[in-house]
Amino acid sequence: MDFAPTEEQAAAQGLAARIFGDLSTPERLAAAGTGTDAGLWKELCAAGLTAAVEETGLLGLVLLLEEQGRTTAQVPFAASCVYGLLAVAGHGSDEQRERLLPPLRDGTAVATGAFPARGGIRADGGGRLSGSVPYVPWLRDADLVLVPDRERRLWIVRTGDAGVLAEPVETTAPWSAARLVLDGASGERLGGAGAYAAVLAAGRTAFAGLQAGVCAGSLARAVAHTNTREQFGRPLSTKQGVLLRAADAHMDTEAIRVTAYEAAWRHDAGLPYGPQALTAAWWASEAGKRVVHAGQHLHGGTGADLDHPVHRHFLWGRQLDAYLGCGSEVLQELGESLVKEGME
Repeated sequence: MDFAPTEEQAAAQGLAARIFGDLSTPERLAAAGTGTDAGLWKELCAAGLTAAVEETGLLGLVLLLEEQGRTTAQVPFAASCVYGLLAVAGHGSDEQRERLLPPLRDGTAVATGAFPARGGIRADGGGRLSGSVPYVPWLRDADLVLVPDRERRLWIVRTGDAGVLAEPVETTAPWSAARLVLDGASGERLGGAGAYAAVLAAGRTAFAGLQAGVCAGSLARAVAHTNTREQFGRPLSTKQGVLLRAADAHMDTEAIRVTAYEAAWRHDAGLPYGPQALTAAWWASEAGKRVVHAGQHLHGGTGADLDHPVHRHFLWGRQLDAYLGCGSEVLQELGESLVKEGME
């Protein structure tokens, strides 16, 4: 395995780091509230970073999402790329790719997904969908929603169509979320029997990469704070307890990063990666919680300030912990998949 980024991946990551660093400031995040930073999204798309994901692969997307996570930038980058670009490119027909990919590449269309499947959507024989999904991230910004039904068939639904309702909801992280309600909405099939599992695995890998960035950003803020905050005439960073807590957080962050890299690398190499995606998701959930709690704790009383930038990392980390399956749920799924694999 070679996780070293290609020249194209490294260039895209460097560009993303610059754009996120320049534009995703605490002031702009505060101004965005719970919505998307439209100016930042426009800048990312104009720089070609959304379109680049097709060329740089899932590993390239993980690298870009790390940079987003460091600044907790409020844009639907992960959702639109995983449930839009990569899903259509990997499972769409020639006609669907020709029709749907151009607006997803340039950001004039935004996609999201009602993942994971919870059995709330029914499809009749005519492709009409009914039911509800209580929480879909970035739904308020989306033009297209990738919806799995009870049989785990994938359908593309347009948010502006009749029978599609998005009811805004507030969640831990400010992700423009909404409750999706379908009442005889028209759906367009995407992919075959294995498409749902493939998209879910890609989503888990991508969001694990996002969690790695969230944790890295939280830890960087904690390091900066403890290096400058003094107690009894010495920086907090010289205290053994602080050093050990920060070291544990660093190791957890690296575990999230390397497992996400491995899953993404295997995907791009055309190798089976279902267990690796579940492993990355487990680390993102379990270790992610520990890191963002440590980041807030190491800020002392400052970390209790809801307006402090480190609290935003805490909120994102907790949201990502549960989004595609909490740690215990993912661990059970991983164990079942390994048992099944051993019996075959």
